[in-house]
This record gives sequence, C-alpha cells and structure tokens, in this order.
Amino acid sequence: LFAIFAFATCGGYSGGLRLSVDCANKSESDLNIDIAFAYPFRLHQVNFDAPTCEGKHREKLSLIGDFSSSAEFFVTIAVFAFLYSLAATVVYIFFQNKYRENNRGPLIDFIVTVVFSFLWLVSSSAWAKGLSDVKIATDPDEVLLLMSACKHQSNKCLPVHSPVMSSLNTSVVFGFLNFILWAGNIWFVFKETGWHSSGQRHAPDTMEKQSSSYNQGGYNQDSYGPAGGYNQPGSYGQVGEYGQSQSYGQSGPTSFTNQI
Repeated sequence: LFAIFAFATCGGYSGGLRLSVDCANKSESDLNIDIAFAYPFRLHQVNFDAPTCEGKHREKLSLIGDFSSSAEFFVTIAVFAFLYSLAATVVYIFFQNKYRENNRGPLIDFIVTVVFSFLWLVSSSAWAKGLSDVKIATDPDEVLLLMSACKHQSNKCLPVHSPVMSSLNTSVVFGFLNFILWAGNIWFVFKETGWHSSGQRHAPDTMEKQSSSYNQGGYNQDSYGPAGGYNQPGSYGQVGEYGQSQSYGQSGPTSFTNQI
C-alpha cells in the first residue's frame, strides 16, 4: 500500500506554470504563457513560446534540466517493491509449507528485504534531491530570466501561477516511510530464518556445558571425602631391606606391621 502511494504520487504527476509578459507596446504583450510539464521531468524537452517585445516576433525557449533518472529510479523501485510484496503475501498465505521448507524461503525473504531497504533509502534520497532541482527549474522567477523581453526594464514580466508540488512532496515522504517500513521488517524476517532462536539456544547450552565441566572437576568435590584424591582406597606395600611390608589403609591411622 505504501509502495502504491509512492509511485502513484510521483509517476502520475502533471503540473504547469503561467507567466505574463507586458511589453511597452501593448499589442506585443502576452499575459498568459502556459508551460506544462509532467513525469519523468525531462524539462529540457518542454518548449514554449515567449514574446520578444520587438514586433510580432516570438522566441522559442525550453526549460532547463533533465531529472528523469532519479524520478524513474524511484518509481521503478516502488513498482518492484509492490510486486514483491504482493507475491510474498500470496506465498505467506497459500504456500507456507513450501516457504519454510529447508529454511530457504525465509533466507531469500531476508536477503530481498535487506536489498529493498537499501534501495528505498537510495532512491528516496536521489528523488528528494531531484525534486529540489525540479522546483528550482520550474520556479516562475527563474523561467522569466530565460526571456529576452524580461531583460528590459520597460517590459513587465510577472509570474501568474506557480506549479503545485504537494503530490511530489508526498511521494518523497512515502519513499522514506517505505524505507522505515522495510528496514523495520528486517528484524521480523530475521526471526523467521531461525538464526535468532538457534543463537538463543546455543548460549544456554554453552553455559550448561561449562557448569557441568566445573562440577565434574576436583575443585567442587570434597577433598577429604571418599572420592577425594587423598583418601582414595588402596594399599601400598613396600618390602624393605629387612623384609618389612608397609601398608596404608583407608579408614584407620597409618600402621606399620612387621612380618617375619
């Protein structure tokens, strides 16, 4: 829906301005010079006739600038975003099992969402700059400077009607709203990939393994208990030079027994 508003307000635009040239010789004046322009804003192809205030001769002029690249780029991204959103909605509703199979669907969806977020930011910024240039190029005061008749003080050149740019301003706003919408959707698509939940499971498992490894070590056991390293059962017999046998018992004190 936001993508529709973005490309509709930009791609469907048409506007115009009206100028007035009042020559010293009233018969040579033209008080209604209409100049119309529209998307894709190739203003250098917009021609109009203006009086020279030198007899009946009229000069042919054109606006300045070509801003079609930024405008068409913006509209193209908006159209493709709308088509992808429509296709994704169909997949979400009717092909949910295929979407989650082998985690391929969420992964592709995540990559496309990141790409569209970046493209929305770039295209909206480019179109905002392009719109600023369009406003300057279609400013009636700037267009009057192109007319040779307006360079003489004896002639009066006035703007009658300025172009209305409200829909173009709206398109820029919707462009950045789409960027915010798609960038915010990255988080939700990321959760669908399973990377988020697997990362959360990995952290407790790691902590549990570390805890169990410490509990199995000698530091958490009773050093003097039955399992301690110093009181483990066993006997050590040594036969001395004189035939003596020494033994160390577990429960009793150390004793020496001489056997002959």
